[in-house]
Amino acid sequence: MLDVYTMPAQSRSLKKLDAIESGAWINLENPSDKELEEVARVTGVGEDMLKAALDEEERARIETDGANTLIIVDIPIIDDSQDWYVYSTLPLAVITAGSYFITVCLRDTTVLSDFLKGRVRNFDANKRTRFIYQILYVNAIKFLHCLKQIDRTSNRVQQSLHRSMKNKELIQLLDLEKALVYFSTSLNANQIVIDRLQAMNSVIKHYEEDNDILDDAIIENKQAIEMATIYRDIMSGTMDAFASVISNNQNIVMKFLAAITIILTIPTIVASLWGMNVGVPFGNTVWGFWAVVGIIVGITVPVLIIMIKRKMF
Repeated sequence: MLDVYTMPAQSRSLKKLDAIESGAWINLENPSDKELEEVARVTGVGEDMLKAALDEEERARIETDGANTLIIVDIPIIDDSQDWYVYSTLPLAVITAGSYFITVCLRDTTVLSDFLKGRVRNFDANKRTRFIYQILYVNAIKFLHCLKQIDRTSNRVQQSLHRSMKNKELIQLLDLEKALVYFSTSLNANQIVIDRLQAMNSVIKHYEEDNDILDDAIIENKQAIEMATIYRDIMSGTMDAFASVISNNQNIVMKFLAAITIILTIPTIVASLWGMNVGVPFGNTVWGFWAVVGIIVGITVPVLIIMIKRKMF
C-alpha cells in the first residue's frame, strides 16, 4: 500500500495526496513491486534501499547512498492470530531523499499510526530531523508498553500454572520468553543506531530545539533494554520452576489415584474369596453377608487411617 501525505505550513494536520509531490511523506506498507518502482522513479531512491525493510530479518543500521540516507530500526508487533498475543519485531525503514521523507514497513504499525492520527505532540512532517527523533521516541515507548503487557500476561499465566497439569501455559510462557529475546536484541540494535545517529551530524543535521526529543528517545530505549533484560532473566527462572510444578502436580494426582486403588483392592480381594464356588466361612448363615462386610470394613478402615497419617492423600 502506498500513501502520500503532506502538512501545509498553515495547518497542523496531515493531508493525504493522490500523487507523490515534492516535500511529501511517502508511507509504504507491504508495497507491491509496481508501487516500489513508482517511488524509486519519482524520488530517485534505489529499489534495494526501498526493499531493505521488507526482509523480516534485516538488521537495524544506518546507511548512506549519495544524498539518500537509510535508517532501519526494529519495532514491536503483536500477533493475535493464536489464542493469546504473540510478540515479535519487524524492521522499519526511514529514508530521507532530498525533499522526500519515506517510511517502509511490511505491515501496519502503531508507531506510524500515532503520527497519522495526530497523537504525537509537536509533530511537524516538514521538520524531518524532529520527525526521525519522534519516530525513535514513539518506538521506544511502544517497546515499553509491550514489555509491561508481557509482564502482566506472565503473572496471569503463572497463576494458572499453580493449578495446571497441561502444557498450554508453558507454551505461552515460552512464547513470551522468545518475545523478550527478540525485544532485547532489537532494543540493543536500536540503541546502536541512535548512538550513531547522535554522532553523525553530517548525515542528519541536528537542531538544538530537537535535542530534547532525542535525549528522551535515548532514555526510554535504555529503560526498555533494562526492563527486557530483567523480565527475560525472571522468565527463564520461572520456566524451569513451573516445569517442575507441573511435574509435581501430576505426581500428586498419580499418588492419589494409587491410594484409591489400594483402598478399592481390599474389598475386591475379600469379595472375590467369598464369591468362589467352594465352602467358605459363614456360607450357610443368614448373616454371612454382613459378616463379610464387617471383615472388609475392619481391614479397610485401619489401612485408610494409616494412609491418611502418612499423608498419602
